[in-house]
Amino acid sequence: MATLAGKTLFITGASRGIGKAIALRAARDGANIAIAAKTVVPHPKLPGTIQDAAEEIEAAGGKALALRVDIRDEAQIAEAVEKTVATFGGLDILVNNASAIFLAGTVETPMKRFDLMHQVNTRGTFACSQACIPHLARAQNPHILNLSPPPSLDPKWYAPHLAYTMAKMGMSLCVLGMADELRDRGIAVNALWPKTMIATAAVQNLLGGEAAIAISRKPEIVADAAHAILTRPSRSCTGNFFVDEPVLRAEGVTDFEPYAVQPGAEVAGDLFL
Repeated sequence: MATLAGKTLFITGASRGIGKAIALRAARDGANIAIAAKTVVPHPKLPGTIQDAAEEIEAAGGKALALRVDIRDEAQIAEAVEKTVATFGGLDILVNNASAIFLAGTVETPMKRFDLMHQVNTRGTFACSQACIPHLARAQNPHILNLSPPPSLDPKWYAPHLAYTMAKMGMSLCVLGMADELRDRGIAVNALWPKTMIATAAVQNLLGGEAAIAISRKPEIVADAAHAILTRPSRSCTGNFFVDEPVLRAEGVTDFEPYAVQPGAEVAGDLFL
């Protein structure tokens, strides 16, 4: 079976949600995980810290390195990447998962929110990729995976929340450009997006509370899809905009009920699909 045993992953935003789920799935294989996130003391509205995630990763069978990183700061990124390489002896995978969200129209979006989303989503993805590429180029099966949607110019995705959509599509454009740019170096660059809403803090806090969580799937579906992608040969699997359910169907999964937060509930579709 395909495995991430011994591989080193640098995952942004891995202290909670989808990022942590991807880390735990890799940890079960015996991977090394650099947790690049900001939360070092408990947040009143958001669960988990980098130390909590590190303990869970170690308990799952992996090795963890908790790194306090604000990905808006390229100096912090560079320091964290260098520490990761020094600790684990190299770098195999970058997962650009960290993201900021604010769903509002143009007039209702404060510029500080616009700046945060673009600094974290698009700029953070670009900066983390830039810092990791020289190390990934020395790996045997290097991957960059962005948690971003298939690129689209359909106005229906832009009109309700232009600033957020621009920031997420910026992550997707990084895939479009970097996949071709890095193809000759054997570095795969792909995107992954969920088909349905996923039970994360963002969904609970911004998209409908417990009612929204009840019609969502667990983060583990995205983690399992990410694992399938990251174990594929990098030279033949690049430039793709994957969606979690079709990825897992291609792996032979037919029963998606275990991923439902509330078994039997009809899950809600996610944005951008």
